[in-house]
Amino acid sequence: MKRKRYNFPFKLFFPLILIFLAIFLLIGYIWKVLTTSDFFSVKQVVVRNFDINLDYLKGRNIFNLDLDQQSRRVFLACPDCRKVRFSRVLPNTVVVDFLKRQPVALVKFYKNFAVDEEGVFFYSLETGEENRLPIIYGLETKIFAPKPGVKYKRAELDLALDIIREVRDNKSLKGFELKRIDAQNIESAGFFILMPKPAAGYIIPLKQEGELGFEVRIGRGNIKQKIMILGGLIIQARKDWGNIKYIDLRFKEPLIKLNNKL
Repeated sequence: MKRKRYNFPFKLFFPLILIFLAIFLLIGYIWKVLTTSDFFSVKQVVVRNFDINLDYLKGRNIFNLDLDQQSRRVFLACPDCRKVRFSRVLPNTVVVDFLKRQPVALVKFYKNFAVDEEGVFFYSLETGEENRLPIIYGLETKIFAPKPGVKYKRAELDLALDIIREVRDNKSLKGFELKRIDAQNIESAGFFILMPKPAAGYIIPLKQEGELGFEVRIGRGNIKQKIMILGGLIIQARKDWGNIKYIDLRFKEPLIKLNNKL
């Protein structure tokens, strides 16, 4: 039995090669024009949300710039940034956006450092907004000589960040303000929480001094569940908010300790 022979369509193949070659040469020519023309030389560098001089980019061809490389280079100058983004705006402008980290707490060392949700430290600006953030205590012996822009992985820091996140997301604690967190001993870790303004009708002790709030002892593990329990307890003890000394969530049965009523 004879095998069927197939004739390769050479007449069709060669024109296709010529077409692809012409397209390749055209693209190469266009790219050469784009990367050598003075029309596309950088004349303006717009920097947003940070004070830095990037005039060294001026005069360079906008298409020859490696934006990822430039981003990595400049990122080192901004430890409180989570990202630096370079963008081309044709024909001759480069826009640089510095995306700052959002602090969720201050950490007490020889000076206050800000920390974001990822555990990255950066310098505190000590603005009014930052001064209302909770302060984490007890990390002085866990992290030595903290450096801005560095992500620290410590059980005590992770615990504090978990507390901040769960308190913030718990609807039963809406209006309460997390003031400070003691993370020195992870087994006995706790925090102090400020109560809302007394418009809700709870009783305020006659001899209440200082901040109107109470301590919560939480320890390690099951932070989400413990904060949910805390929310339930607070709803149940609404009329006694002003008389709570501390709430202990470290054991199987939670405990509410009240001040002595006068």
